[in-house]
Amino acid sequence: MSHLKERKNKNCLNCNAQVHGKYCHICGQENLEPAESAWHLITHFFNDITHFDGKFFSTLKLLITKPGFLSAEYKRGRRASYLNPIRMYVFTSFIFFIIFYSYAKITDDSLVISGRGNEEIQKMDSTEFADFTKEVNDGKPLTRTEYKNWVDSVANSGDGTIIGKHYDSEKQYDSLLQSGEVKDNWLWQKIVRKNFEINKKYKKNRTAAVKIGWEKVTHSFPQVLFISLPFFAIFLTLIYFRHKDYYFVSHGIFSVHIYIFYFIALLLLILLNMLGDITGGDWLDWVRVILLLILFIYEYKAMRHFYGQRRFKTIVKFLMVIFWRSVVIIALTSIFFILSFLNL
Repeated sequence: MSHLKERKNKNCLNCNAQVHGKYCHICGQENLEPAESAWHLITHFFNDITHFDGKFFSTLKLLITKPGFLSAEYKRGRRASYLNPIRMYVFTSFIFFIIFYSYAKITDDSLVISGRGNEEIQKMDSTEFADFTKEVNDGKPLTRTEYKNWVDSVANSGDGTIIGKHYDSEKQYDSLLQSGEVKDNWLWQKIVRKNFEINKKYKKNRTAAVKIGWEKVTHSFPQVLFISLPFFAIFLTLIYFRHKDYYFVSHGIFSVHIYIFYFIALLLLILLNMLGDITGGDWLDWVRVILLLILFIYEYKAMRHFYGQRRFKTIVKFLMVIFWRSVVIIALTSIFFILSFLNL
């Protein structure tokens, strides 16, 4: 509720209609003084997203403790008492990805696939250096001179190794295409050529390419999940096609509530990982396993309560849903990965 002072004038500042009472009967705007503090603007924004008049917390409690209940209430038309599911999805996903990206940035070194800076390599003693060069030279150690020559040869060759296939240069690749020895489709040709371009662009710092690519992929996760929602709802529509009173929107709202719970559970998982990084406690592994089991149990119970089918049918359809969603998310992630790679 707003704490701004009510205006003495009774004309609506938005549509100029005569106001009878606190709100304009034409556009619904509250008749308040337009001057507001920065703090009021911030609190108004936060309250508008979450309805922190108690609605957010009561909805959150019901979402967690009663799987499928909110979706059933929405289907029945009982909506005013609960936070709008789309608004709740936006808010929880916003909080989740802020923390997810912060954690990913903190653990950036562990997420980037191998690769060490020149300064770090130079500080290695002979044993560490031998172990490191074994990793990049098929188990055979290199001297520092040999390693330098190897790095130079890779940097200058425009290495075209991609998924087990090696090409010395883009010119060689073009020649193989023209001769018919290599028969790649247009997309794969684009990927190979992009690989040459990336190698040339980041030859002084190959780790940087991996890091930038990883950042592009992780920042596509919100889009992947959002786009997967209608695919999830479509599949639910298909497997519950005999439920004639369950429309696509009903399945969509159920999908939204499931995703919100997943955001909350995965947020707890990230916080547990942060705690594990600090304490190094092995007991947290069991907590993580239990949390992952809760995710599956929750979704099964939500499906059973919302659709009202027997246990065996619900279990079968639950397994089908898990498989379908995994396929969709993997497919969408692969598409975004390719697009991110081509945009490096």
